[in-house]
Amino acid sequence: MLEENDPAALAQARGMTEIAKAIGIAREALYKALRSDAHPRFDTINRACHALGVKLVAQPIKA
Repeated sequence: MLEENDPAALAQARGMTEIAKAIGIAREALYKALRSDAHPRFDTINRACHALGVKLVAQPIKA
C-alpha cells in the first residue's frame, strides 16, 4: 500500500475508527496524518503500523 503512495488504504480497509482508538488519537487526526501532503511524526506511523499488525522495514530503493 505504501509503495502505491496511498498509506491510508490499509487503515481504511481495517477501519479507521478502530485503528485510531488503538493508537490513541482521534479518527480525524489519523486521516490528517495519513494524507499525501502530511508530515506525521514517526511515532504516529510506528503506532499505526503496530495497530495494523505490520512491521515497518527500511529497504534500499531499487534503481
